[in-house]
Amino acid sequence: MTRTLTHFDATGQAHMVDVGDKSITRRIALAGGRIRMLPATLELIRSGTARKGDVLGVARIAAIQGAKRTAELIPLCHPIALTRVTVEFEIDPADSSVGCTARVECTGQTGVEMEALTAVQVGLLTIYDMCKAVDRGMTITDVRLLEKHGGKTGIVSRDRSAA
Repeated sequence: MTRTLTHFDATGQAHMVDVGDKSITRRIALAGGRIRMLPATLELIRSGTARKGDVLGVARIAAIQGAKRTAELIPLCHPIALTRVTVEFEIDPADSSVGCTARVECTGQTGVEMEALTAVQVGLLTIYDMCKAVDRGMTITDVRLLEKHGGKTGIVSRDRSAA
């Protein structure tokens, strides 16, 4: 099967994909990523003593807002009426990191992969912003789509341990 880039017309000009004829289905996307930091920075987050406050609480709200505003950030994304956004953080002391997983859902004609990926990036960037005063060496890594449900491709899943 030959795949083509869908955001270009026959002459190579960028355009927004027409989803008007696509079926309205329940669509779900799960994305994940990680931010690595110094152990002392992780302890500030874990203990809730970071100078700017509840780092993960603020990052969760930012991630949800990021999902909702994806169409404003990614030029050819459709504005989507999201029905659910959940964001989870997992502290990993052994890796001195925080993992972020975002699940985004809608009932519509196009998927929510970009919204889930944007949520993860915005959540991790918010952690960076809130902790940069003590650790400018933090690294955001492994941002990827983990699962997608709905639409004509059905379920797409990848090994969550893969980078």
